[in-house]
Amino acid sequence: MPLSTVWVHAENAGDKPKTISLENISKAREIAGNVEAWYSGPNAEAFAAELGKYGVSKVYAVDCGDSLPSIPLASAMKAEIDKGNAPDLIMFASTYDSRDVLGRLTVGLDRAAITNGSDVIVDGDTVKVGEAIFGGSQIVNTEFRTEKPYLAMFRPKSFEASPGGEKSAEVVAVDAPEKGKVTITARHEEERSGPQLEDAKIVVSGGRGLGEAGKYEMIESLAKLLGAAPGASRAIVDAGWVPYSYQVGQTGKVVKPDIYIAAGISGATQHMVGMKGSKNIIAVNKDADAPIFTIADLGIVGDVHKVLPALIEALKSR
Repeated sequence: MPLSTVWVHAENAGDKPKTISLENISKAREIAGNVEAWYSGPNAEAFAAELGKYGVSKVYAVDCGDSLPSIPLASAMKAEIDKGNAPDLIMFASTYDSRDVLGRLTVGLDRAAITNGSDVIVDGDTVKVGEAIFGGSQIVNTEFRTEKPYLAMFRPKSFEASPGGEKSAEVVAVDAPEKGKVTITARHEEERSGPQLEDAKIVVSGGRGLGEAGKYEMIESLAKLLGAAPGASRAIVDAGWVPYSYQVGQTGKVVKPDIYIAAGISGATQHMVGMKGSKNIIAVNKDADAPIFTIADLGIVGDVHKVLPALIEALKSR
């Protein structure tokens, strides 16, 4: 028997819903008869029209003004639940904003949440969330034994985003209770070009085998030629060669592109957890025994400082 209603915290990426929000909504549509979303950004009507294409019936729109959205959004959710309008499950994305909302809601409801989820299983009245442990080598299914609504957070690429609706979702304006306010005084948008890492069809990642920070330019050049997104292992992020936003892995971003190129990456477990779902994996490493070759579809045993420049020149000459 499916759940009655599932809420999804939906976020925007510029003028459209984030991919991870659409992934969670698509899964919610599979397990529930009714899917509703909570949103705290601009242009709620246009946003609701997009969510309606994925099966959302209603969007609760919270006007946060110039306030940090997590406080009014969590307060508005709790107020709606306190009125008796509680769903069976609330799904959050593994993003900064969702973590903030979920953290505040767990305190407000005095309820535990399951995080780092990769699946949700409904069996009658039982709801379980699948979580990866031991570096992704094992999956455990954790059962909720709290009161509803159950609270869960899911990692990117856990589900497939698929349209499943024809009507625009109804927009319900919700006033957030006065429970404190944090005013945003400035925003910084990181400069980037090309596709977003988590949505890219091709990803080119570099690791410690590049030797030094300046050599990461090869990764960026190859990515630009392929129309790909540049990525990185945790080792070079921790070393300060590239920003954290480039990190692929268990503590970074999970990617599932059509092609993943790992250059100078040995294949630590935490990195492979974040990219092993890629359709085609190409690894370049001078160590023939590097763990990355155990999951690669094509392995090139060679020096990245020779292989990548040759590939770049070949692409430029086409």
